[in-house]
Amino acid sequence: MAISSSLLYCFLSLWLGHAVHQLEASHQVYRNLPTYSQLTSSHHHPVNEPYRTGYHFQPRKNWINDPNGPLIYKGIYHFFYQYNPLDVVWGNIVWAHSTSTDLVNWTPHDAAIYPSQPSDINGCWSGSATILPGGKPVMLYTGIDPQNRQVQNLAYPKNLSDPFLREWAKIPQNPLMAPSQANQINASSFRDPTTAWLGPDKKWRVIIGGKTNQTGEAILYRSKDFLNWVKAKQPLHSAEKTGMWECPDFFPVSIHSQNGLDTSKIGPDVKHVFKVSLDNTRREYYTIGTYNIDKDIYIPDKGSVESDTGLRYDYGKFYASKTFFDSSKNRRILWGWINESSTVEDDIKKGWSGLQAIPRTLWLDKSGKQLVQWPVVEIEKLREKEVKLPSSVLKGGSVHEVLGVTAAQADVEITFGISDLKKAEVLDPSWTNPQLLCSRKGASVKGGLGPFGLLVLASKGLKEYTSVFYRIFKDHNKHVVLLCSDQSRSSLNKDNDKTTYGAFVNVDPLHEKLSLRSLIDHSIVESFGGEGKACITARVYPTLAINGDAHLYAFNYGTEDVKIRGSAWSLKTAKIN
Repeated sequence: MAISSSLLYCFLSLWLGHAVHQLEASHQVYRNLPTYSQLTSSHHHPVNEPYRTGYHFQPRKNWINDPNGPLIYKGIYHFFYQYNPLDVVWGNIVWAHSTSTDLVNWTPHDAAIYPSQPSDINGCWSGSATILPGGKPVMLYTGIDPQNRQVQNLAYPKNLSDPFLREWAKIPQNPLMAPSQANQINASSFRDPTTAWLGPDKKWRVIIGGKTNQTGEAILYRSKDFLNWVKAKQPLHSAEKTGMWECPDFFPVSIHSQNGLDTSKIGPDVKHVFKVSLDNTRREYYTIGTYNIDKDIYIPDKGSVESDTGLRYDYGKFYASKTFFDSSKNRRILWGWINESSTVEDDIKKGWSGLQAIPRTLWLDKSGKQLVQWPVVEIEKLREKEVKLPSSVLKGGSVHEVLGVTAAQADVEITFGISDLKKAEVLDPSWTNPQLLCSRKGASVKGGLGPFGLLVLASKGLKEYTSVFYRIFKDHNKHVVLLCSDQSRSSLNKDNDKTTYGAFVNVDPLHEKLSLRSLIDHSIVESFGGEGKACITARVYPTLAINGDAHLYAFNYGTEDVKIRGSAWSLKTAKIN
């Protein structure tokens, strides 16, 4: 395969030669845009921008959305993302590019992929990286052609000796995959190619999101040489009444280990994960199942579905996610786009819109029924000024302030112990939707066991706060744990979306302590319940609890006492773009 890979790059280089001159004029348009370095500022948190984050990835200004083609090359992490270099709203989309050695501090580069060919002249939309044999990266991405059709293109780095991969080229044969009457692909519903994988038959495979009527589809293509792609007769997977499948992702996970796997890995010790972003609901769902390589179909495990009762990476703000295999540390890393909850008018005032969640390591839970996520360990290098919360009892109805941390930019890990579960509220059989349940039973609604948790980005006097908390219910012979993120009192600004989010967490409070970790960063709160079994991300825009006026509290508004212990850290500001 090394010979095949070398031939491919040889062909690409030859093709590129005569294409560069033809494309020079259109390239010049994007070269004249401000460079990313011109758009950046000091790494110190700007006092007059209370909602700009201190350690989450975001450019200096303008609109961002989907993560694209993350990869590691020669020890350097590369992050590409959908970016509008001209405005705070969606449009003029290019692939922006930053690099890092630690997934925490990021250096910006000029746009990697931008409209320059007929096959992408109206936009360079999402795509993914594939590492060819020999460690050579290529990108498959969706372009918008002059007829506004969605087509799939290939780009590759001009200079493989440059670890920063600062210049990318396209083959003039683009597009490699296009809708037509013959293949019955909807020209407006054919986008977001995944990382490709190599089968035992030495053929590459890739899936692209699509739909037929309201049936979501993972359209499957195969290729012997990564250039000539043939559509399979049937999709890898499909589901009725789910609408357009955006940003699909398909990857293996180990049954026995937390280590990540190369995307082409198959075998008896492997399960597969299939994730889609549903355009109809703007929510993501994943299933765990089996990849039948002989039939080239994916079969979800029983009960694993792409619907409101299905599994989600994150039960709050989180969309268009993408994973990649970090070969340097044998882990699979998840990126996700976090959009705003503020109005477009407010976004225009602050000059930017959107950011990325902290990269998360992802693996299969020991139950085999769900994934577990945890912030990459590198984020802990920003921790300073640890404040220990010694083991103590949090009385029912009490609030305890955590002093000594920068509450607007912090990392908090806490565990809760329940000594008596008899006072747990009985779970009504109709309470099947955790988000609705959290909305009905917010932080101010007293219960037996709960609500208990954290009040973050809180103002003095608690006129503003975001509450992240647990409630415990009893359901016949078991207990049900609910994790909520309640934004209803997060801001005095009534124009913000202050939706409450919720998730059931698969932990047994009779035998396990309840853990909660929250990453707090000015206008975003990422919370991880049950050691990463359930995650909820929220965007909030307090008017009082900003910068030095933000406070952090542990609270228990239930009737029963709860034991707590843990730590909180101030987090240093990362150097991002």
